Amino acid sequence: MTKNELAYALTADNDLTLKHAKEIVKTLFDSMTEAMARGERVIVKDFGSFTVRKYGSYMGRSPWVNEEIIVPPKRMPFFKVGGELRKLLNPGGEDPNES
Repeated sequence: MTKNELAYALTADNDLTLKHAKEIVKTLFDSMTEAMARGERVIVKDFGSFTVRKYGSYMGRSPWVNEEIIVPPKRMPFFKVGGELRKLLNPGGEDPNES
């Protein structure tokens, strides 16, 4: 689903114009992005949580010249699925991540 499709879904289920639905979707994602940029956790109950994980520098290999390079440290978004979404995706209780 794209942001546009999400906006259309909002107009179908509510008394909203497409313009207002697009503004709502944009505001939602902008707010989530800004919070994560500040290092905050974003939690959407029953859906999941978004956090920022820090990764240190490490030695890698450039595929173009086949030389070792230093990959600089970075911060990357990480999503952890919520319980209700996990149950919806794995009916009957089988969770392939649990063993």
